[in-house]
Amino acid sequence: MTALVTCGDEDLGVVGPFPVAVPWWAMVEPVVEYLEAVLGGPVVVLRLVSVEGGHPPRGGHVTYHAEFLGDSRRAASRACKRPSPSVPADLRDIQAGRSAWATPHGVRDALAWADDALRAAGRPALGPSRQVKTWNLAGLFRIPALGGPVWLKITPEFAADEGSVMAAFAEADPAIVPTVIAADSAGRRVLLDHVPGEDCWNASPDVIRTTITRFVAAQAAATPPASLPRRTPEGLAKRVGEVIDRTDLTPEEREQAHTLVHALPALVAELNACGLPETVVHGDFHTGNWRSNGGTTVVLDFADAHAGHPVLDGLRARMFMPEADWHLPTTAWIDAWHKHASGSDPARALELAEPYQHLFHAARYQEFLDGIEPSEHVYHDGDPAGELREALRAARP
Repeated sequence: MTALVTCGDEDLGVVGPFPVAVPWWAMVEPVVEYLEAVLGGPVVVLRLVSVEGGHPPRGGHVTYHAEFLGDSRRAASRACKRPSPSVPADLRDIQAGRSAWATPHGVRDALAWADDALRAAGRPALGPSRQVKTWNLAGLFRIPALGGPVWLKITPEFAADEGSVMAAFAEADPAIVPTVIAADSAGRRVLLDHVPGEDCWNASPDVIRTTITRFVAAQAAATPPASLPRRTPEGLAKRVGEVIDRTDLTPEEREQAHTLVHALPALVAELNACGLPETVVHGDFHTGNWRSNGGTTVVLDFADAHAGHPVLDGLRARMFMPEADWHLPTTAWIDAWHKHASGSDPARALELAEPYQHLFHAARYQEFLDGIEPSEHVYHDGDPAGELREALRAARP
């Protein structure tokens, strides 16, 4: 890693390159720890500036823009004053799509909001925040507070208003989502109580069944918030049709993709005939976004939530699982929807929706690329084309 350090309007210099043990670009906690030890005060990573080598989203030599939050005179002597040819001449040029937390003013404003909101909630901070993750889709900070740790999460404008979505699910099942301490819809900021346990990457069959059963029950009962974007199967053809010609698909693949999109209305009609209702869709309902302490499981990360067809969550639940284990979430999801949508055919919906889910995610990844600044396109370049190729594969007999 190399860090280009500023403090407000002042350039403090360069720290690095230095090694870190965690290869993932977005996981910046070890970067912050190193920089704070070198500079002698609080630091946040604002954004990724450039990457040399590696394989997205990990590895290589990463250059970050970091902001020193303390007294600049204390840190200036510890950073190396030297130019770097790979760095923009002015780090503070605000690019279109820059995240709200990726500027010196923006990150200070977010941390001040969190401090005020915690005091208002009777949970004042007991120490400085610790940045855990930052990338174009989220900034995540852990704050020691009265009553236990609290998490500050900030998302971009094109993300869902997570506070309102979690409130909608909590109406049906308060334990299925984290406790929201405070929310700022306009700023896409939420303060969440810590959820004890571990992420469910290796969830047991029992955790898979009970989590899906509870989530579908809450999903069937939840009322979509007025602010929630609506992304229905009927509207997908236009969205994904505009994406195809912007990718690096071969001419043959592009022609096949357009043919698939032209056939989408017929597929959607079959999908709707399966009788599942329009719901609040999580949008990224894989087990890595579940957290369990061995008892109750909590579902996290509603940034991709929308009003639409729940089959997307049914398919996403088996993402990152060996194919031999797909029957576990599949059976649980089918059984749950049989209970909550009498006369529906959720099994047929899953069969039909394989190409649909990849077309949907191709369009969503293009929304990411259109909504973030150029230096962070490296996270998602190639994703729309990759999803389109998966849609073509899934559509073959």
